[in-house]
Amino acid sequence: MHQTISKLSIVIPAYNEGPTIHLILDRIKDVQLVKNISKEIIIVNDFSKDDTESSILKYMEDNKNLNIVYFKHEKNMGKGAALHTGIQKATGDFLLIQDADLEYNPEEYNDLLKPVLRGEADVVYGSRFIGGKPHRILFFWHSIGNKLLTSLSNMLTNLNLTDMETCYKLFNTKIVQSLDLKEKRFGFEPEVTAKISRIPEIRIYEVGISYYGRTYAEGKKIGWKDGFRAIYCILKYNIFKK
Repeated sequence: MHQTISKLSIVIPAYNEGPTIHLILDRIKDVQLVKNISKEIIIVNDFSKDDTESSILKYMEDNKNLNIVYFKHEKNMGKGAALHTGIQKATGDFLLIQDADLEYNPEEYNDLLKPVLRGEADVVYGSRFIGGKPHRILFFWHSIGNKLLTSLSNMLTNLNLTDMETCYKLFNTKIVQSLDLKEKRFGFEPEVTAKISRIPEIRIYEVGISYYGRTYAEGKKIGWKDGFRAIYCILKYNIFKK
């Protein structure tokens, strides 16, 4: 039985993305969603220290036909906290997470939507490790770390994901809003995966996506400390189930 979606909420956490955030917004604007699905773009500024806010406000002024909703934190709280704000404010039938950088390609939104529109999925993860899409070749140890975290998560959730740490996660909005999410920083990924996996009869799909990774010089923010935090969160939210 096919699923009808009238609106997709796109949640964008933003921190110090002033010089480039207009580029990702242009890409989102250019995407034509299948089935005439409308877009709600929710930007959450996590107390940026640069001109992120003025860049966003100017973009909104120049693109009044776009449904952009803007929120800002009064102090820096972390990417997870920005996602919590965006998730709770979303009004679309489904919700997609989009980083403010250019590592992921909005042209692939329709690929993520396909299993949902066929009535087969409640959650869709976009995997950087499957499929024939282009992937920028970067850090060996970073990719090994991702695979280790995904494997550890899979062992405890009994899922067979290939990319638990992916940014592109598409959720039934009511389902993800029903979760009591705690993690303020990069622990969001393992926490939401653990809590989604425990929902009875949940249908989780994965589709291959492209990946245009950034170097640290280009602004990549995640480091080895975040990897250790992710391990802690995998154990915490699967074994102790808080």
